[in-house]
Amino acid sequence: MNKDTAPSSRLISPSLFAFGIFYGGMVCIAGVLGNKQVALGPLAVEAGIFAFLLLVVTSSAVAEVHGRAIANKLVVWGFVPLLMSAALTVLVLALPASDKMEAERLASFETIMGSNLRIWLAGLVAYGTSQVLNVTIFSALKGREGSRLLFFRSAVASALSQIVDTLIFITVAFYGVFPIGALLAGQMLSKVVLSIVFVPPLILMFVKLGRSTDRPAA
Repeated sequence: MNKDTAPSSRLISPSLFAFGIFYGGMVCIAGVLGNKQVALGPLAVEAGIFAFLLLVVTSSAVAEVHGRAIANKLVVWGFVPLLMSAALTVLVLALPASDKMEAERLASFETIMGSNLRIWLAGLVAYGTSQVLNVTIFSALKGREGSRLLFFRSAVASALSQIVDTLIFITVAFYGVFPIGALLAGQMLSKVVLSIVFVPPLILMFVKLGRSTDRPAA
């Protein structure tokens, strides 16, 4: 058989395909959700954290099921929808609005989508650094503990990566604009609590789902 017509031996697994689509969607929506702050009891947190925690869940599940190298590739490929979303947002904001569009609706759209360059940059740097750190810590702990203690590995990797994410994003986006000490403390506490409470069971669920999806039919 001609090598040009031979079937590829590098077919992507069903679970990795599904994880990749889901991951790309979370990358795109995180920045939009971040425009709202929500109250979780006494804690205030920007709503984008829910999508970012799902990114942590997905990259950790991929590292568990498919290995660290594949998870890091997923993180790198995540820059594609992130950058394309930013580029399309800039393009749409630059295009003239229809005279049939209500002024209030246009103003709301521009307020939500018109994030400045500094915030976009903060998001890019924080995303790449924290996601790679999460995969690195999660995989390093697996190398030490084996496949045991998934809850522990998930909580530690997620909490530490989210602390770094908060430090980078808040500092790059807002340092010099207003005092950031209280904002840093509140965001870190919120993200650590959410990382410890919600991330481990979700990773366990994603891992089980991934392995069952890839299991050959009987």
